[in-house]
Amino acid sequence: MINKIIFLSIIFTSTLLFTDLNQALAQRDVSESIGTPYIGIHYGGNWTGGDLADRYGFTNSLGSHAGYKTKKNWIYGIDGNFFFGDNILIDGLAQNLQDKNGQVFNSSGSPATVLLFNRGFNINASVSKIFPVLSPNPNSGIMLQLSAGYLWHKLRIESQEDEIPQLQGDYLQGYDRLTTGANTSQFIGYNFMANRGIFNFYAGIYFLQGFTVNQRDVFWDHPDEKVSKDLRIENMTGFRFGWLIPIYKRETKDYYFN
Repeated sequence: MINKIIFLSIIFTSTLLFTDLNQALAQRDVSESIGTPYIGIHYGGNWTGGDLADRYGFTNSLGSHAGYKTKKNWIYGIDGNFFFGDNILIDGLAQNLQDKNGQVFNSSGSPATVLLFNRGFNINASVSKIFPVLSPNPNSGIMLQLSAGYLWHKLRIESQEDEIPQLQGDYLQGYDRLTTGANTSQFIGYNFMANRGIFNFYAGIYFLQGFTVNQRDVFWDHPDEKVSKDLRIENMTGFRFGWLIPIYKRETKDYYFN
């Protein structure tokens, strides 16, 4: 399901980008504060904290933000982010499948290669404000953003070409630590909108707070431990930078006939 969501999100964002790219290339003068829709694509690097730090370490993110900037420098929008990484910190993961040397074997009795990744996404509504400080025009400056929405993450286990029955089909649900809930986030940084050209960007510091609950009832690698259904407080702190594409209306051209 997550792969389908990511794929459709990428297709949707790419379609919007290529459809409006010609308009973005023909930007007009922004020496005055203007209202305009825009699209942003960004990358972020995040360090985990709270309950999330018991499972995952440094986590990457790729995302997109779409919104409308008013003439008063308020921005209302939505954003989605795909989280991914391979720094797994879960204690005793799949210990019930390992021999004394920590090796997992496939159905043929040969040592298997098992790869572990963290995967997740969130989708949010956001409101931002641009303060034109140290800016080349009234549309650039320090930006504050507040967001709230839905968070989903789990452990992805890949055995490549090895057949490991205990790590296939529904059995995977006992290992994947599927967790969902609400999240809030904050961004403080700088938003730059060029007077001319396509050099527009935003960059700054990103904070996320997750309020989530485990969705599985049992962890096969810890069968004697009751899976907690208590609220988890999960944090990420990191950086974000992205490319901003304002979508300006084409300027009206006047024609004169003799």
